[in-house]
Amino acid sequence: MTWQQIICQTTAQHQENISELLENAGAASVTLQDAADQPVLEPLPGETPIWDNLIMVGLFPAEADLTQILLMLELQRNMGAISDVKLEKLEDRPWVREWMSNFHPMQFGERLWIYPSWSEPPDDASIKILLDPGLAFGTGNHPTTALCLAWLDGEDLAGKTVLDYGCGSGILAIAAAKLGAGKIVATDIDPQALQATQDNAQRNGLPADAIHTCFPEDLEAATYDVVIANILAGPLVKLSSNILGHLKPGGRLALSGILQEQAEMVSAAYSSALTEAHVATQEDWVRISGSSHISHLSANNT
Repeated sequence: MTWQQIICQTTAQHQENISELLENAGAASVTLQDAADQPVLEPLPGETPIWDNLIMVGLFPAEADLTQILLMLELQRNMGAISDVKLEKLEDRPWVREWMSNFHPMQFGERLWIYPSWSEPPDDASIKILLDPGLAFGTGNHPTTALCLAWLDGEDLAGKTVLDYGCGSGILAIAAAKLGAGKIVATDIDPQALQATQDNAQRNGLPADAIHTCFPEDLEAATYDVVIANILAGPLVKLSSNILGHLKPGGRLALSGILQEQAEMVSAAYSSALTEAHVATQEDWVRISGSSHISHLSANNT
């Protein structure tokens, strides 16, 4: 099927209004793109990240008469809500196949691989996770998730207890399970994330009790050998006491979802409790890891 698309550039302030105009005109879909190469954190579950400057694309059937909507958008441009608007024809292409071809197996560390469901994993000794791009919140494509996966691959998790704080798709909890961890708890504020974690664990052949999921407020007053939190810099600082309270003395901690300019702020919130702290970067993103300072955590747990 041949389509036509209206492409306009606007700002976050006018996004909702322009989106409504496109939808009311019969757009089959309205998509948002970053117009200014502005970094955006992996969203919290249930959030939609909005850039300051946007490219909005409305997709319409080829036979649709777009005269009226183009006139309305031109009016919006005259009022300053849109800086540019254009109409393009979109020739028919095998979109699903093309989308699938853009995603390939990804390696993290020495042993860990993520495979989309349509690929055929090799029969070798590597550790494989089946997870499709676009599912839930974290598929390995984002640098913050990649940093956490690489860190997990470098840890000795055999028989260790693991807490995945902000589990999203469950990719980190599943990786921990495949790397030999014992008890694994995955927590998130969004019920969809908890369901996605269980569904993805099942797709990866893990036992039903391999990963326990719960809301943060339902976490037991327990400590873990390994705690990993790939969320946002603000919540990492705000929740530092809570996260550290679940870490065993001498346990290992990894934090991500942090832009480079936020690293100092997050490090300061955890510095008194961590020893051998290490900072790793990928693109504009940071992972902070280290071991818990035994005397500090022991004092907190008394």
